[in-house]
Amino acid sequence: MDSSEKTEVVLLACGSFNPITNMHLRLFELAKDYMNATGKYSVIKGIISPVGDAYKKKGLIPAHHRIIMAELATKNSHWVEVDTWESLQKEWVETVKVLRHHQEKLATGSCTHPQSSPALERPGRKRKWADQKQDSSPQKPQEPKPTGVPRVKLLCGADLLESFSVPNLWKMEDITQIVANFGLICITRAGSDAQKFIYESDVLWRHQSNIHLVNEWITNDISSTKIRRALRRGQSIRYLVPDLVQEYIEKHELYNTESEDRNAGVTLAPLQRNAAEAKHNHSTL
Repeated sequence: MDSSEKTEVVLLACGSFNPITNMHLRLFELAKDYMNATGKYSVIKGIISPVGDAYKKKGLIPAHHRIIMAELATKNSHWVEVDTWESLQKEWVETVKVLRHHQEKLATGSCTHPQSSPALERPGRKRKWADQKQDSSPQKPQEPKPTGVPRVKLLCGADLLESFSVPNLWKMEDITQIVANFGLICITRAGSDAQKFIYESDVLWRHQSNIHLVNEWITNDISSTKIRRALRRGQSIRYLVPDLVQEYIEKHELYNTESEDRNAGVTLAPLQRNAAEAKHNHSTL
């Protein structure tokens, strides 16, 4: 297939990145190899979008640290970059809105060039977020989208796919929009049965042609949770995270028992919002 006939794809990964690990970076490489190998797609960019502090996940350290670590981790990548829009929002932003935001940026042509972000003078230097404040307000959806615009697809692990079934964590209409209008590229870990999960969900089954399951043959079970646990216990995390990330964590003493207790007892933002909306809708019936 001629390159001009291939659909250009931008991979978007949303999450805590608390901290970013080598596994997060590998997800992008695995997805790119898979999509390009189909002959139908051409991956042109990867975007890491760390969640904002308002997500209220237990143990979630401040966004500016997570952003800087992600910047350091992608410093040598020519195609994966970090975007701060989601993390700069005062309230938690649903994943479908983040996807829509980036699709709209592509539609208006503002993503044709890599995002200009403040350079880090040295590892550990706090970024000047003011430079990107002007792009921190949600935009209204622009539809229909022009043809020929690169397509944003959500890059995730099988755990995100399976989280669709957690009560009040996701709105059904959001799940439908994600799989119908954008699409998923899901990296499956050993032991996960993503295909079975799709079979058991009517919505996922209906849009399975827009869900790409990528087998991770060279298994990698690194997780941010395990990284934080090792750090609390004074154990080495070298070769599990990029060297610059390890240096930044050590310099700022980021992960310990105290940091793991952040947001303890606080309800996760999506659970709180969706449960409240469900209760309101029920009371108005």
